[in-house]
Amino acid sequence: MGVFVGVAGLVAMAAVLWAAYSTWSVVRHSQGTDRMKEIQHYIRDGAYAFMLEEARVMAISMLIVGGVLGILFYWEVMVAFWIGSILSMAAGFVGMNAATLANGRTTEAARSSFKKALNVAFSGGTAMGMGVAGLALGGLALVIWLFRGDFAPETIGIETKTILGIPGADVNFIKAAIIVSAYSAGASLVALFDRVGGGIYTKAADMAADMVGKVELQLPEDDPRNPATIADNVGDNVGDVGGLGADLLESFIASIISVAIIGMYLYVGDIGEGEGIRQLIARYGVDIQEITSYWWMLLMPMLYVSGGIVSTLIAFAYIRLSRAQENMQPVLMNGTRIAAVLTVGLAALTTWLSPTNFVPFWCMLLGVASGIGIGFVSEYFTSSSYKPTQQLAESYQSGAAVGVTEGMAVGMMSSLWPCLIIGAAMVITYQVGGLLGTAFGALGMLSFVGMTVSVDSYGPIADNASGIATMSELDPSVRERTDALDAIGNTTAAIGKGFAIGSAAFAALALIAAYLWSAVGAAVDVTVPNIPLIGRTVDHHEVGSLVLAGMIVGGMVTYVFSSLLIRSVSRTANLMVQEIRRQFRENPDIMEGKTTPDYKRCITITASGATRQMVKPSALALGTPLVVGLIFGRFALAGFLVGALISAVVLAIYCANAGGAMDNAKKYVEEGHFGGKNSEAHAAGVTADTVGDPLKDTVGPSLDILIKLMSVVSLLFASLFPLSPFFM
Repeated sequence: MGVFVGVAGLVAMAAVLWAAYSTWSVVRHSQGTDRMKEIQHYIRDGAYAFMLEEARVMAISMLIVGGVLGILFYWEVMVAFWIGSILSMAAGFVGMNAATLANGRTTEAARSSFKKALNVAFSGGTAMGMGVAGLALGGLALVIWLFRGDFAPETIGIETKTILGIPGADVNFIKAAIIVSAYSAGASLVALFDRVGGGIYTKAADMAADMVGKVELQLPEDDPRNPATIADNVGDNVGDVGGLGADLLESFIASIISVAIIGMYLYVGDIGEGEGIRQLIARYGVDIQEITSYWWMLLMPMLYVSGGIVSTLIAFAYIRLSRAQENMQPVLMNGTRIAAVLTVGLAALTTWLSPTNFVPFWCMLLGVASGIGIGFVSEYFTSSSYKPTQQLAESYQSGAAVGVTEGMAVGMMSSLWPCLIIGAAMVITYQVGGLLGTAFGALGMLSFVGMTVSVDSYGPIADNASGIATMSELDPSVRERTDALDAIGNTTAAIGKGFAIGSAAFAALALIAAYLWSAVGAAVDVTVPNIPLIGRTVDHHEVGSLVLAGMIVGGMVTYVFSSLLIRSVSRTANLMVQEIRRQFRENPDIMEGKTTPDYKRCITITASGATRQMVKPSALALGTPLVVGLIFGRFALAGFLVGALISAVVLAIYCANAGGAMDNAKKYVEEGHFGGKNSEAHAAGVTADTVGDPLKDTVGPSLDILIKLMSVVSLLFASLFPLSPFFM
């Protein structure tokens, strides 16, 4: 065990060191003129102020939740939860710090060379990517090493604990599974706070800046006369970088621990109809009685993702050494492909050296292929290089209403192939490797998460660079270069969202299966008749009604959650719009460029609105599965999780691609098509973009976290839920 954990720990340390090196390599570059430094100072201070306030709220919540877990279970569970929470917060700060250091330096680099600007922006992105991968893997290795006695095969098994000292309140669970679930839950809860709070901040500022600045006053984007400009750029860092870091760290952890938890449940004993030890031996060729073989099955996912980190570092070298000077999108795409291919190769080598057969590898390979397929579909429906977005841009000539309607249709149609790919991959991985195989499929999608996060988070840095170029009144050629960088980032971000959605579906399915085994005894028991429920027996019709009712409620919750997010964005944006109008009305010199707007006032309004509004959606995500489980029982909660998964996957794909298409269609118009800037098509595109922004950057990413958080919370507390509804 020590060797396997040690290898993962060393690779994680290398990733963190690379993140530090990337940050240092960014800092070496010039910040530019005094005006550029002033703007960077505004953005960096605003981002830190919001992140620190958000961290204060999260820290209080994490202390309370961790304390409850310690009381209900063991102190080890509490510590694992806090480790996951702290590392998730750290990932957000690592990314935001690198991004706010890189944005102005990217602008300065763009004054001389497009390639140089891309290298600076991408270095900022790689700090985020390697930070996420290293912290996630290192944290998991730390948890397993700290509590290695609970993971040892000679001690792992079903444990019984009396809850709160109440006679008869005994619950059964596997302690090791609860520990890693708590680690994942801590990361998930912080990720939800970060994504929701950051998403509300960035989209409220963006909407207000566009609606008043672009539409009402016909100001160029990022015009320094617009009071919301700085807040908009701050939002790119706290939402699209800080929130992204916590989000992908959580997804990465969930994909790893879903394999580990299912492996533990299979190891402990026969589960369901002939599953368990015999299934492991038959499917994977492992004699699970051998301690070495057990550790291979438990820690193989950590070795797979360690190979992904090494592969990503090689892909980074390819991108930096590329001789391309202008058309860099193929270079970034090739870098992603190189990372994927090398990850697969190292996974094959790891499997060959292990005592298992190649079943885990084939499932992992299918996950990688599925992620690439979903990413291509996302690119097709959101990139201005393809017909859907080009036709959407053309529809803007008929007004905003037509454009928004067409954008919604694009998003809905884009859900077809990803859902088919996810469904087919789930069926095939299950047939090949059972539910453990499905979990390995989720792992494959995020096995090279460092690359995915890097190309995703580089986009907001380029977006900030464009804003700084305009506010500093640099030569228009600088803005053209940074806009080209930003356009590449929009496409790579859409691909990253595709990977995140697909892996979320796989990982959530594995966690739901683990919940079923923990709470019900076997997945098959959900539909088997004559199930004993607290002193009586019910038939399958009664159980079926509970499951069906839970599915309906679960499907509904994703829409209520999305409604809360969109309403939070719109209400915060409304406050911002009123403030911008007030400043222009009371101080006409702002429009003349004679007076500097009150940027800090806009930052304060947005930060206050975001931190206040993020509480309700987060409480809904944490509390709903607990309420359903405690009141309606374990079977209803099983249906609830399945219904939420189905609803959230389709809704997340729709939101991500509809918003991405609307945004890139607007940019396609700004490039000179259908009238170009300041045309009727452009005004319609700006309006459509403000509709799509909260969909793609607030709702879509948050839904990924929602389904995993609700699944892991259900798994954590599964043993506490009654079998029968309290009213029966």
